[in-house]
Amino acid sequence: MIKPVHKYLFLALAILCSNALRSQETTRILFVFDASNSMNAYWGGERKINTAVRLLGSSLEELYGLEHVQLGLRVYGHQTKHIPGQQDCDDTELVVPISKGNNLVIKKALEGITPQGTTPIARSLERSADDFNSAEGRNIIILITDGIEACDEDPCAVSRALQSKNIIVKPFIIGIGIDDKYKSTFECVGNYFDVSDDAMFEQVLDIVIAQALNNTSVQINLNDSQGNPTETNLPFTLYDSNTGELKYHFVHTLNTKGLPDTLNIDPLITYDLHLDTWPNLEKKNIQLIPGEHNTISMDAPQGSIQLNMSGFKGGYDKLKCIVKKPGTCEVVHVQDYHTIEKYLIGKYDLEILTTPSIFLSDVEVAQSEQTNIEIPAPGSAIIQTGGSGYGGIYLIDGNDRKCVIRFDDGNPSGKYVLQPGQYVLVFRSFSARQTAYSIEKEFTINSGSSSNVRLN
Repeated sequence: MIKPVHKYLFLALAILCSNALRSQETTRILFVFDASNSMNAYWGGERKINTAVRLLGSSLEELYGLEHVQLGLRVYGHQTKHIPGQQDCDDTELVVPISKGNNLVIKKALEGITPQGTTPIARSLERSADDFNSAEGRNIIILITDGIEACDEDPCAVSRALQSKNIIVKPFIIGIGIDDKYKSTFECVGNYFDVSDDAMFEQVLDIVIAQALNNTSVQINLNDSQGNPTETNLPFTLYDSNTGELKYHFVHTLNTKGLPDTLNIDPLITYDLHLDTWPNLEKKNIQLIPGEHNTISMDAPQGSIQLNMSGFKGGYDKLKCIVKKPGTCEVVHVQDYHTIEKYLIGKYDLEILTTPSIFLSDVEVAQSEQTNIEIPAPGSAIIQTGGSGYGGIYLIDGNDRKCVIRFDDGNPSGKYVLQPGQYVLVFRSFSARQTAYSIEKEFTINSGSSSNVRLN
């Protein structure tokens, strides 16, 4: 007869099997087991060590044969008898190296352990870094303990260092009958679970293993200005908050029902979400609830800007428009002309790279609406100077003149694409050695037509 599995572990196995074809990522679980002298104490009518060994052994049997799962066992406090003032803080040992199919080997090793020593949690975590044979895949520690650090070291600092180096994800800690005043000391180490009796220990153990194995479902709601998740088709990236490592890269999609579709991702990582809107959006320190369907919501209401040119559309090669945050020099995006692009709702300053440039302030983008920006088509000036020289083309704006093209060297004769308006050409021949020999000639540019500007 097949032995029934616990409901939480059964859920983990079912999800793991359903994802087997989708993901071949290896999960390595290292059990770090407390065999200090205090584990000899009675707890619910049975010694703590016996309860922990019995229940962990049962779970190990149920884990046998899983693809892409490797297990190992490190034990502390089992080699040196505890003597007050003479505790052995190096009493930590990798008893069963991490490998596939060694579930029953770990179970047998646990049954032979005699608790007698101290509690070097920090050192055991630190040594665990060398127990994992690869940084690829998912490296997970499950610490089972009934006491706190006894060697004046800092388990929190060790845990943070291991996570920042991507050696392990945030550890799980199962606390067996730990005094209430010490429970908070584990919160900085990892995901802490407090158990008060053997029934709760069994339940928590199954939950922790399920979380270690499971992928978890999540949907990302990109909300419009009314709070409805209608925005979509945007690339986004999920990074590990601790290490900054890129974990997932997707393009947001709505399913056939018009709702955000569902993803399966690792629930043990705290994420930063980077959404590629214009401008970009970020949401930091996202924590998922393993084994459940999670929803991540971001306000990303969008409208669009369309860039058009009236009438004749020739003249400019790959014309660009710089979109900036209003009143700043911060560039949001550089948009090609004759395109439509989406932006977060709000106001923007535009610099259209015509000659001369066109500046538009406080251009408003509204929810699901298209803001049309239309500029007049350019004309052209056919300039003939008769030789090399210096000078430039100036836009006449009342009493002001703005240089839009400068001649630095050589013969500037040729065709110049310009926006409609009044201009003046200022030129001094290379051979003219006095400033007074500078020549000015005004001309007009109309959309779609050419003006001949001849100096000789």
